[in-house]
Amino acid sequence: MTLSDNARSVVYMNVSMLAFTLNDACMKAVTETLPLFQAIAIRGTMTVAVLMMIALASGGLRLWPGGRDGRIIALRTLAEVGGTLTFLAALMHMPLANLSAILQVSPLAVTLAAAFFFAEPVGWRRMIAIVVGFAGVTIIIRPGTSGFDIWAVVGLICVACIVVRDLTTRQLSRAIPSITVAIWAGLGVMAMGLAGSVAEGWTAVSLQDAALLAGASSFLIVGYMSIVMVMRMGEISFVAPFRYTALLWAILLGWLMFDSLPDGWTMVGSSIVVATGIFTFYRERRLARAARVEPAVVAGPTVGALRP
Repeated sequence: MTLSDNARSVVYMNVSMLAFTLNDACMKAVTETLPLFQAIAIRGTMTVAVLMMIALASGGLRLWPGGRDGRIIALRTLAEVGGTLTFLAALMHMPLANLSAILQVSPLAVTLAAAFFFAEPVGWRRMIAIVVGFAGVTIIIRPGTSGFDIWAVVGLICVACIVVRDLTTRQLSRAIPSITVAIWAGLGVMAMGLAGSVAEGWTAVSLQDAALLAGASSFLIVGYMSIVMVMRMGEISFVAPFRYTALLWAILLGWLMFDSLPDGWTMVGSSIVVATGIFTFYRERRLARAARVEPAVVAGPTVGALRP
């Protein structure tokens, strides 16, 4: 079975959300004992080193494309740095599930921004599906004014960085290898960590911390590569709702790693999110089949007219 670009993007999106969630869990654990910028710098160094080796082995190392693509990569890298800093700063002061829930507003933000800036078509069914999915997230977090503090605002700033990052990725030409984009993201975050660690200082790294950072780096590489493929291949308004699966991965990992299951309302909201994704994916498959059948339908009367 041949998958459409949108269907392949859904697979990449699910992989990236799982990878990023695993990375977040590792970084939250390691920043309990290591300074934030030191952890970012070490993880960034590991990440860039592996990405460089992958690029050299595949023959796809092209560090600076120059021209319009170079400017886009520069803007995307700045957004990546801003998103990483705001996310990890908020993560140190908030539960992972709460921050992840705030970030689930990003699919709606990305979709609306794509429609506004790129005039990308967003049908009413797809828009309703996105809104319903966001309603499911709202049921999960059940927001209240007491929980909306400065770190929640920092989380929303992170969402803005995500929107800029994803939309700029969309503008890159096909000639730019995805590994190049990932390397620059890693270099930007690593540089930010090194600069911050000069003022913050360094502490000794235990074997457990090193293992957590290595795991975070590995998951981050998978997440980087997958999300770049998503934004360059699929239609943003179709793929964006599948960011909600990050919450589902968080629930599953909480059960497997910490023997913790969500309450009933969280399960209801998660079910709505899953149903939204399934509906959107099913509709994409129907549209793809209709597009393949349409030429045959158009040709039908012409062929029939030749018969006696």
